[in-house]
Amino acid sequence: MIDHLISTDIGNRGVQRLYFILKKTRPNYLEKSTEILLSSKTVLIVSDFPIPPMMIPETDGPPGALALALALDELGKRAVILTQDIIAEGLRRFYRRVITDFPKEQFSCIVSIETPGRAKDGKYYSFSGMEVKVRRYDELFINAKVPTIGIGDGGNEIGMGNLNLEGKYYSTVKTTELIVAGVSNWGAYGLVAGLSIKTGQNLLRDYEEAEVVKTLVEAGAIDGITKRREVSVDGLPMSIHSKMLGLIKEIIKLRVH
Repeated sequence: MIDHLISTDIGNRGVQRLYFILKKTRPNYLEKSTEILLSSKTVLIVSDFPIPPMMIPETDGPPGALALALALDELGKRAVILTQDIIAEGLRRFYRRVITDFPKEQFSCIVSIETPGRAKDGKYYSFSGMEVKVRRYDELFINAKVPTIGIGDGGNEIGMGNLNLEGKYYSTVKTTELIVAGVSNWGAYGLVAGLSIKTGQNLLRDYEEAEVVKTLVEAGAIDGITKRREVSVDGLPMSIHSKMLGLIKEIIKLRVH
């Protein structure tokens, strides 16, 4: 139910097609992703998607990374968020373990939330087909010796290689598990919901997305669709995101006693 909900294609961007491909080939992907995290002591969460042509980071991804990190902390795990300076500035108001340099330490699991994965030509592309200049975060996943999880909403992100999509701009980078969502933040919230239900703890109860997005925009982030510094995500107003998050929270309440 949750996996279907978070893949709702409100922005009409073709996410439903990706969801159906994934659901057919890997029906239990959300549960499997939850199991990976529960068996991991330390988790590196990567989130950074610079939007061309100015290469300013977007508001989709980091809020989900924060929600997941806070949830893992509550479960006694050690989560670290890897991103770029602008996003780090915004997230550090809510979470202290945010880094901007590639870590030297080893982690039990690596998660990507809305981070570009290289295409067949080795380059990175935006949803609109423009080349993205970004650090090679995907090498962490390509070279990983531990389980990995990718969350994306367009086909150009780390993990979308699992779907073997045909097209110049699609990512070829695979992960152990992939989560497809209408908005990548929703994918992260769905994953936290899965953790909540599995552990019997409501790990999203205190999370306020609008405040996080506002802080990220103040730090310099932009909406990835409108390319403006506004408190929105993927061209959708926060009222829609609040309703989606609220519905996920209500599902958790029903399932967690």
